[in-house]
Amino acid sequence: MANLAFQRRLFALAFLLMPGLTAALLQAQDSQLTSNDSTKIEWVMDLASIKVLGEKPRLMGDIPGAAAFVTPQTLRSMQAISGNEVLRTVAGLNVVEEEGAGLRANIGIRGLDPDRSSRVLILEDGIPVALNPYGEPQMYYTPIIDRMESIEVLKGSGQILFGPQTIGGVINYITADPPETTRGRIRLIGGQGGYLSTLAGYGGTWGNTGFTVDYLRKQADKIGTTRFQINDISAKLKINLNPKSNLGIKLGYFDELSNATYLGLTQTMYDRGGEDYSIMAPHDRLEVQRLSFSATFNHRFNLHTRLQTSAFAYSTTRNWARQEFSSSATASNQTGVVWGDPNVPGGAVYMRNVNGHRNRQFEVAGMESSLSHRWHLGHLQSKLQAGVRYLYEKAFEQRINGAKADARSGALINDEIRPGHAFSAYLHNLTTLSKNWSISAGIRLEDYTYERNILRQNSRDTNILASNHIQQLIPGLGINYAIKDRWTIFAGLHRGFSPPRVADAITTAGEVYNLKPELSWNTELGMRSHLGDVLSFEMTGFYMNFSNQIIPISESSGGSGSGLVNGGSSLHSGLEAALQWRAGKMLMPQGHELNLSASATWVKAVYNQDRWINLGETPININGNSTPYAPEFSCFGAIQYLSPFGLQLRLAGNFTSNQFSDELNTINPSADGRTGQIPAIFTIDANLRYEWSKAQLAFSLNVKNLSNERYIASRRPQGIKVGLPRLLSAGLEWSF
Repeated sequence: MANLAFQRRLFALAFLLMPGLTAALLQAQDSQLTSNDSTKIEWVMDLASIKVLGEKPRLMGDIPGAAAFVTPQTLRSMQAISGNEVLRTVAGLNVVEEEGAGLRANIGIRGLDPDRSSRVLILEDGIPVALNPYGEPQMYYTPIIDRMESIEVLKGSGQILFGPQTIGGVINYITADPPETTRGRIRLIGGQGGYLSTLAGYGGTWGNTGFTVDYLRKQADKIGTTRFQINDISAKLKINLNPKSNLGIKLGYFDELSNATYLGLTQTMYDRGGEDYSIMAPHDRLEVQRLSFSATFNHRFNLHTRLQTSAFAYSTTRNWARQEFSSSATASNQTGVVWGDPNVPGGAVYMRNVNGHRNRQFEVAGMESSLSHRWHLGHLQSKLQAGVRYLYEKAFEQRINGAKADARSGALINDEIRPGHAFSAYLHNLTTLSKNWSISAGIRLEDYTYERNILRQNSRDTNILASNHIQQLIPGLGINYAIKDRWTIFAGLHRGFSPPRVADAITTAGEVYNLKPELSWNTELGMRSHLGDVLSFEMTGFYMNFSNQIIPISESSGGSGSGLVNGGSSLHSGLEAALQWRAGKMLMPQGHELNLSASATWVKAVYNQDRWINLGETPININGNSTPYAPEFSCFGAIQYLSPFGLQLRLAGNFTSNQFSDELNTINPSADGRTGQIPAIFTIDANLRYEWSKAQLAFSLNVKNLSNERYIASRRPQGIKVGLPRLLSAGLEWSF
């Protein structure tokens, strides 16, 4: 398809675009840095990756909102099998499992619907990774945690620097830059169900040029119901062009083949047990390929002014063949395989000997420039940031019906193209009013034009073309008050914005729905402290007022078909807190460490406007109901012991309270398992790690879900997904 040609053009963009960009920027003003500013030069050279929390993410003193930074040490000690496991430790985040292996991210922030993380801006080294950031923000591809160095999470008004999604938050996965000295690593982790993660990397710096290359092979025969194999290759090149400029280039290739499915258990299957991890649709097959390129150029004109320009392009292919099924005993083309209890109305699933291929390809390319300038007005010191971005995206979608359950091809039913063009600009200024007070204010413009061109519909050729245009100003304001350089009180207010999916804003008949962007006013008030290297603490109260929350009714969100509806007003209020305490300094002998970490979130997310849903003959008003998949309370806690001879022990627990799976807040489960309250979940993980520094070896032993807790992780998309059972794994890591 057209996507293959785009992949060829992707690398052409790298070679055609960057030389001209670099040459133009190097002709900029060439002012000299003074000899006592070596630390400033080093900071410039460290920006081949774009970060969202600034120069010192662990301190976060001037960030106008709640934020979190997951350190490299934390990632090493957790030995996580997926990013979901890591993000579940961050206050304010609700992460819903889908297949147990964490191949798909379903992240909700502060009561937002977690379906495909569509209300969260997810980046890798500052570059968007969604299928199409504006028109299709779903996360069918998720950065693999195995090769990550750290993770940043930003939830406050500082989001307006990034966009287009400014409602929930920003999650930035960070990969390691080229090492200063030649270094390699090999890491092997194997476990139950044929689980194997193999990572090999090598890199170094020679003169002004550094590079690093990583290859990841990850696979499993059966984790829960999931089997998969992933190949992931990434390479980074960093060139220090002169004392004031550097250039970073990154290439990536990702390939996944899995048996991911929408079909889950019926309620009767779950109640009687023994079928929790039955593979109900064995022929379901998901293929995801992603090819990516990005380049980031940094130039410091003088001590006060810096320019950062990035160019990026990526293509994603997501082809998904899923066997058809029905809840009706009279469905056609049955295979004879029946799941559940046919004696319970709606309690059985009848497998059909046909399948549907949802084949989608996505193209994204863009360029962004950001200028940072420090300026003074009398005794006032300010940092001004201004940026512009152009982004092009295009989606190709086909529906192909196969004549058998395992068909690899079939008849073309639907075919369409959805291109979009977006322009963004922002202006943000941080002013230090005094030693204690600072204020930040900014505004972002999002301008998005999109169209839908339907070439074939319901097996008939057609040519339906319609377009629409969305424009939105997004303001943000933040205030910080510092107390003796140890405590910071912050407050923030910003506009939340999220455009509707193109496929839902324009109907298959070419009618442009009056589907407004999702808008909110987000307010927060909090405090954070950083007491040396012993204690860090953050607590934040938040209030999010949605004038129009968009409700998904797609298959992935448990609906029947596709589309969105204007859901009316909703309110999200709550409190979140996070604590990191190195208690060993006070409680343990010298050389021994004891680290405690905890996070907790209380959120009340409700519809606060009359909206009637027809259910039988009696419409029901959902005003006052909780939004789906928004647990009222969740918490995480971990204790870690580190010995002076390299032994590390870690025990961690996660708790999530009851949550509703639908807008009606149905408590009693339906026979098909798709609606009903989801009971509270509590799981425990344990890790043991030994680092033999002399040989540069590390050994690990890990247990996920130590108590083998049986729980409902989700009732989406089409039935009960049972949580990951106890999983044992062991690892070996060698650095050389």
